[in-house]
Amino acid sequence: MKNLTGVLFIILFSLGISLQAQNNNFLNLPYIEVRASADTLVTPDNIYISINILESDTKGKVPVEELAHKMVKRLKALGIKTEKQLVLNDFSSNFKKYFWRGKEILKSKSYTLMVHSAVMAGKVLIALKETGIGHVGIQKVIYSKAKQMNLILNRLAVKNALLQAKAMVKPLDQQVGNALFITEVGNFSPMPVLKNARIFLAEAASPSPQPVKIQFQKIKLERSVNVRFALLPAK
Repeated sequence: MKNLTGVLFIILFSLGISLQAQNNNFLNLPYIEVRASADTLVTPDNIYISINILESDTKGKVPVEELAHKMVKRLKALGIKTEKQLVLNDFSSNFKKYFWRGKEILKSKSYTLMVHSAVMAGKVLIALKETGIGHVGIQKVIYSKAKQMNLILNRLAVKNALLQAKAMVKPLDQQVGNALFITEVGNFSPMPVLKNARIFLAEAASPSPQPVKIQFQKIKLERSVNVRFALLPAK
């Protein structure tokens, strides 16, 4: 048993020396380290619209249920799949919010609608205004394929790092070798960007029946990497 323990100790000790030697060799390699990035602009394709139906908008003359029914009917007429794109907030208590008007209780309902373009968002605002629903706003806009695009940008950033490294060592009697390590740098998810949201709503509130012409600002996606390349003698 003692002999077996001794053998294991020798093996582990030798392995430790080997790993330390490899680390030292790695650290002693001449290298060049560069930071590079890649970015692109994307058009948001998921636009979230908040819709609040208030009986107070009609001074209590039209029930919330009737306004909601008219809204759903108009949205379907626009080609919107309300069963998937329209969500009732606080579903467990439809009338959680209410307002007092004298001795009456004026009920309300809150929805979130998701559409895929600024053009459709404009059509929705016009349709809701014509239905008698005026409490509408833009919650957020996002780009649904950001994760896939970020993978592409990471690859482009690494390629840019290689090009940058080659350009830097060109005046030297050396060449760029294999990458020793690659790490991402300060890559954070972009916040949703809104542009002209106030103009968007103001135009929708105008009496003109013309469609609202508006475009949201594109979202910038960017990825950055640090890459360390080995430096080799020129061939």
